[in-house]
Amino acid sequence: MNAINFRNSKGNMFIFFLIIFSLASCSKKIQFTNSAVVPAAQGYVKIEKDNNRNFLMEVKIINLANPQRLQPPKPIYVVWMETENTGTKNIGQLKIISSYFSNNLEGILKAVTPFKPARFFITAEQRADIQFPGMQVVLKTNTF
Repeated sequence: MNAINFRNSKGNMFIFFLIIFSLASCSKKIQFTNSAVVPAAQGYVKIEKDNNRNFLMEVKIINLANPQRLQPPKPIYVVWMETENTGTKNIGQLKIISSYFSNNLEGILKAVTPFKPARFFITAEQRADIQFPGMQVVLKTNTF
C-alpha cells in the first residue's frame, strides 16, 4: 500500500491557488454609473491585458432601453474609450440582444486596443463608424 505524500499535495495546492489568484488579479472590472437617460441600465467593462500588451475589453449592459425609444431616437449605441495619451476612441457598436421571455435588452461588445483605457462611455448614435461622440451619453464609468 502506498502512502500519500501530503507535503507534496499541499505544495501543489498552493501553486494551484497562486496561479488562479494571479490570473484573477490580471483583470479589472469597472462598473458604469447610474444613468438619467436609461435609469434601469446596469453594466460593467472588464479589462485584461494580453501577452502582446494589448487591452482586451468586454462591455456588458443589462436592462438597456431600445435606442429608438430615446429622445431623440437613434438606431444604435456606440461604446467610447477615453485614453490617457491618445484622446477618445470609438471601440465599436454595442450588439443588442433581446430575450424571448422579457422586453429587457442586453448589450455586449468585445474589443482589443493597444491604448491604455482611462474611462468608458456609451452614446446613442446614427452610425457606428463615426469619429467623435454625440451629445447623448447614455452610460459612463468614472475615471480609473
